[in-house]
Amino acid sequence: MVTQQDIQKFSEQCKQIFLQLSRDIIGQKEVVENTVIAMIAGGNVLLEGVPGVGKTRLVRSLGRVFDLPFSRIQFTPDLMPADVTGTNIIVKDPDGNSSFKFQPGPIFSNIILADEINRATPKTQSALLEAMQEHTVTVMGVSRKMEEPFFVLATQNPIEQDGTYPLPEAQMDRFMFKILVPNPSLAELMDIVSMTQKTMAEVADPACSGTDLLAMRATANQIPVAEEVLRYAMRLVASTHADSEYASQAAKKYIRIGASPRAGQAIISAAKVLALIKGRFNVAYSDLNQLAYPVFRHRIKLNFEAIANGVTADKVIEMIIDEMDKRPKAEAVSATPLEETAPFEEEETSPVEEETKPRRRGLFKK
Repeated sequence: MVTQQDIQKFSEQCKQIFLQLSRDIIGQKEVVENTVIAMIAGGNVLLEGVPGVGKTRLVRSLGRVFDLPFSRIQFTPDLMPADVTGTNIIVKDPDGNSSFKFQPGPIFSNIILADEINRATPKTQSALLEAMQEHTVTVMGVSRKMEEPFFVLATQNPIEQDGTYPLPEAQMDRFMFKILVPNPSLAELMDIVSMTQKTMAEVADPACSGTDLLAMRATANQIPVAEEVLRYAMRLVASTHADSEYASQAAKKYIRIGASPRAGQAIISAAKVLALIKGRFNVAYSDLNQLAYPVFRHRIKLNFEAIANGVTADKVIEMIIDEMDKRPKAEAVSATPLEETAPFEEEETSPVEEETKPRRRGLFKK
């Protein structure tokens, strides 16, 4: 059971993590927060942005802050699966006898930077699938377990087309978050240039060990989720499917393929971490709405009408959330601070539902 002391320790560690990351990363508050949330929750992250916005620097800084072994794989069209996973090599003992020995690849680390992941061929990208999902690597019929914690933080450039390959849908689904890294503002740009004139190296100090990170994850997993909040989260996922009975109008109009069940798992796991970061011990509807963007944007596939009209995935998600917020939902579980409880409020109902739903007596209005 989570105690007040556990929550306090979690909060202090998060403050130190964000403080140290701010020494290397100027601005990008939402990007940094979402990346840390995904790592605490145990998920992989896909960072998308134009060159020079700090994607690679962020991942290197995370390796320093979490004090974990860090490995960088530069994806290129000629990269082979064995270059990622490793391979068996022939070695000779002092007597001249030959034998096979496994030479681990760069994937055998705690934090993997898959830089420009969309430059590698699908065959090479598929070498990451097993590691991302099962945290194991199988070479020549032998499976080897990855050391925990294990994360794949991948970057990709959205504007280049030559020499790039779209990521397979199965691989995209294994990223907990897809985070868009925007260009810095003028003030942030001035601070970036001033900082890098002194040194290009990362200066962040360790703020959390791998053991501490696993303990934070265990704490977050014990955060309760009210049944109504859980149902709201699953309704969010179901509303992205145009053929679902809970389909939203935005999904019927713009979505060809909706989010997978992994989206439901991801949004609940991440919402527990976000609740703790915000100083609460319960997940709120606002947590789910905030995390819907990084969880859904790479899992929904837009149809031709959306593409032709320039409607982005984030815009569709915004439409779905707006539509969901207009529907009745229980308000019994709200964004309450620690050690506070919210008074019970009755469900709001639309006039149509009021006419069709059965009358309830007793404590409820007729």
